[in-house]
Amino acid sequence: MAEIDFGGTTEEVITSDEFTLDKAREVLKDETVAILGYGVQGPGQALNLRDNGIGVIVGQREGGASWDRAVTDGFVPGKTLLPVEEAAQRATVLQYLLSDAGQVAMWPKVKACLNEGDALYFSHGFGIVYREQTDIVPPENVDVILVAPKGSGRTVRTNFLDGSGINSSFAIHQDFTGRARERTLALGIAIGSGYLFPTTFEKEVFSDLTGERGVLMGCLAGAMEAQYNVLRKNGHSPSEAFNETVEELTQSLIRLVAENGMDWMFGNCSTTAQRGALDWSPKFRDAVAPVFEDLYNSVKTGKETARVLDVNSAPDYREKLQKELDEIKNSEMWKAGAAVRALRPENRR
Repeated sequence: MAEIDFGGTTEEVITSDEFTLDKAREVLKDETVAILGYGVQGPGQALNLRDNGIGVIVGQREGGASWDRAVTDGFVPGKTLLPVEEAAQRATVLQYLLSDAGQVAMWPKVKACLNEGDALYFSHGFGIVYREQTDIVPPENVDVILVAPKGSGRTVRTNFLDGSGINSSFAIHQDFTGRARERTLALGIAIGSGYLFPTTFEKEVFSDLTGERGVLMGCLAGAMEAQYNVLRKNGHSPSEAFNETVEELTQSLIRLVAENGMDWMFGNCSTTAQRGALDWSPKFRDAVAPVFEDLYNSVKTGKETARVLDVNSAPDYREKLQKELDEIKNSEMWKAGAAVRALRPENRR
């Protein structure tokens, strides 16, 4: 454990220096870890665990695209790749990584597979925190734990492969065995976390739902679209509008922010850009603050949960989702983006 000063507030973080991979292997040596769900988070966590020498099996509905992907990734049907219930029955650690709606649908069957002393692991606090809507209430004789990577499942894997890892939060909702914390930290290190920081199930889900609807995805997509449309309306070409809105951000500026922070990025831009950004940033902050307050309240009260469970549980959900995604893909802005990406040097070789 290390105490780190985050802008005047000291927080606990755990890295592989304090909790080594060898220690994680020792903690997990007698465990069978079942990855239940091979969609978004499942592949990255499963492959990283396997590569780190942890006994891992995958539980997935047979015959679908995710089952085929697991086969391609080297999991063997009947041995390390099994139907969800069979994998859950064999496991001592059940990593419940189905979609939130999928977790609700499968919970009665998964709950029946839990044995005393098992660990029920989540990467999102949704099912537990909104249990009045999800009906996910674990039995009292199991550990209930969380490791939540702060990034996509794809990044969990790519960061592991390049040696950087991805930061993860961790939480313990229920410690039946007295070993919940060491199990949690061991799993966090074994899935390839860069460092681990403590949270609660409630704080994880409140921050996660706010973040993905806000800066990380929803706000970002909306702001990009607004700027692109203003530029186009004022006579700028699609290429120019897209480059000034998206390409320069993703291929240049955000990398400077990632290296040393926003002030460093400002300091490495032209004086004209610096002055404009510093003047306009507070205006955007003040303009969107009420939207974020409304968003956080919607998350905290469960309004967002009700929306997710209602829409994502519909039998035609995937068809409707694909229609929405196609509308974005086929918009002028993202057609321009496809053309710009195709012109990158690495894509012209």
